[in-house]
Amino acid sequence: MVTQTQFSQRITALEESATLGIAKKVRELKAAGRDVVGLTLGEPDFPTPAHIREAAKAALDAGFTQYPPVAGIPELRQAISAKFKRDNGLDYSPDQILVSTGAKQSLYNAILSILNPGDGAILPAPFWVSYHGILYLAQADISILPTTLASGYKITPEQLEAAIQPHTRLFILCTPSNPTGSMYTREELAAIAEVLERHPQVYTIADEIYEYIAFDQPHVSLATFGNLYERVVTVNGFAKGFAMTGWRLGYIGASKPIIELCEKLQGQVTSGATSFSQKGGVAALNGDMSPTWAMRDEFRRRRDLVYASLKQIEGLEVNLPEGAFYFYPDLAAFLGRRAPNGTQIRDIEQLCIYLLDEEGLAVVPGSAFGTDTHVRLSYAYSMEALDDATARMKRALEKLS
Repeated sequence: MVTQTQFSQRITALEESATLGIAKKVRELKAAGRDVVGLTLGEPDFPTPAHIREAAKAALDAGFTQYPPVAGIPELRQAISAKFKRDNGLDYSPDQILVSTGAKQSLYNAILSILNPGDGAILPAPFWVSYHGILYLAQADISILPTTLASGYKITPEQLEAAIQPHTRLFILCTPSNPTGSMYTREELAAIAEVLERHPQVYTIADEIYEYIAFDQPHVSLATFGNLYERVVTVNGFAKGFAMTGWRLGYIGASKPIIELCEKLQGQVTSGATSFSQKGGVAALNGDMSPTWAMRDEFRRRRDLVYASLKQIEGLEVNLPEGAFYFYPDLAAFLGRRAPNGTQIRDIEQLCIYLLDEEGLAVVPGSAFGTDTHVRLSYAYSMEALDDATARMKRALEKLS
């Protein structure tokens, strides 16, 4: 009999993506006829804008279906270069751009290209689930910096300074944040940049995938500060801001030595991203942005309404997200309580199971993001679904004694 012990220990020990795993469970329950509301996936519930779809269809009709260059078609790399200059004030030439099959692959490329086994990596918590998984695969020595609701789920310069050791080689920063929706201000980024400038051995991955979904302040790119440009890998993509999740299209801007390493790695793993998806990416960056701004405005409306609903749940603590489309409420007050059947809710995973069993509400436990009293709720769903979900949460939590 074949067992997993006969295969790679590293992959066997790798944790499944919690968000994808729970979303799979929701689909299975719905297929079995269960009444379930799932707020698990970070996927805009909007169609890809028509002009982007038309560009991809035109590419297909023109027979643009051969292998593209590993680093991306020249037209898209030029459009990304122009976008970085226009939106971020960053001068990345087209040969400093690498297009990948989604920002997740961009992150994988960059992390594997920068780190050697045993190198130190600093990861603020809460963090997006795949950061930790990829760092694990890179055999990094991971240092997690905790944050709190009181700090806006943001680290301080003092925390970062204290965490940097001689073997530290990488710092990862996501703003706007998944899972908290928090954003660093220009002043906060400047203070973090001052710390990083004092440690030239440390590279930073700046994940800016949610830059277009910013509500209350402008997004600012870390690579624009001081002398950090050469040591920052700016990661972005098309999934969130253009509702192009299934197109699998992401990119990085970085110094040429890093781009060359990432291109070498990608050439051995996937080669270039899908050819006609890249034509859609060109249309997205060069075309009408009004669908993106309309989507952002609708997310802001949902944020405000869901925030009002969550604030009505006594004992639940939550911040007002400044970007992205997630809430990250703290449910510490409900741990240790008992369900109607007498079962004691001992941890956040058990609380999530209770929410699913009691009210058919699926959320992601904070343990997947590096904290132990929170859950992540995505509000990339219709207001009808969101109203239903928050009502289910309120009912379920009020039943605990």
